[in-house]
Amino acid sequence: MTDAAFPVAASKHELEHGHALAPRFDANGLIAAVTTHADTGEVLMFAWMNAEALAKTIETGEAHYFSRSRNELWHKGATSGQIQQVVELRIDCDQDAVWLKVHPQGDGGACHTGQRSCFYRKVEGGRLVAR
Repeated sequence: MTDAAFPVAASKHELEHGHALAPRFDANGLIAAVTTHADTGEVLMFAWMNAEALAKTIETGEAHYFSRSRNELWHKGATSGQIQQVVELRIDCDQDAVWLKVHPQGDGGACHTGQRSCFYRKVEGGRLVAR
């Protein structure tokens, strides 16, 4: 299923209410992916998926993304040990964004900076403050 071609929904009704997974990738062939911790609901990261990454995620049960900076498929945790076991995968109403609920492996982190979540800073008075 690595090079899976997903179907195109026949109508808006089918897209929004049908049973076929028919993701709408953008002009660059990407779809937004939000990843949260399956137990706590904490937002861990935001990334992009192409059709191959989405298909491999479904096929393996482990999160795969597309790295825009490296222009390549990225198996989350393959080098860091922070594999993300997918507990649930959802797609939004118009099928242009996905939500992965995962159990992070390794040290439980998700961010390449070493933080648990990529959203480790908040904006206060126009400045970034680590939480």
